[in-house]
Amino acid sequence: MIAHIVLFRPRRDLTAESRQALVAALEAALAGIPAIRRARVGRRLRLGRAYDALMRADYPYIAILEFDDEAALTAYLEHPAHEQLAARFYAAFEDALMYDFELAEGTAGLAALGEWSG
Repeated sequence: MIAHIVLFRPRRDLTAESRQALVAALEAALAGIPAIRRARVGRRLRLGRAYDALMRADYPYIAILEFDDEAALTAYLEHPAHEQLAARFYAAFEDALMYDFELAEGTAGLAALGEWSG
């Protein structure tokens, strides 16, 4: 499985109308792009743990989209609904991080750590 992970901080001056337009673009992408297996969006929790203080930048929101394979992720990224979502997203965020990860379930994913060369 491939996870497309987006950590982001919306612009402080983002209007309610712009927020709704971003939500609508994400809803359209979720409904119109069959390559998306699963999508989750959420807000960061702060539990007062030591790792909270280690973060150099605050990204209060996350979007995680899951795909069966690289071909499905590519289909998503090249879909017209994604183009519309990306345009809204880039206009809405102050800062963001975007990563794609290949994931395996349980102990099968540990093989990647064994291959780590630093």
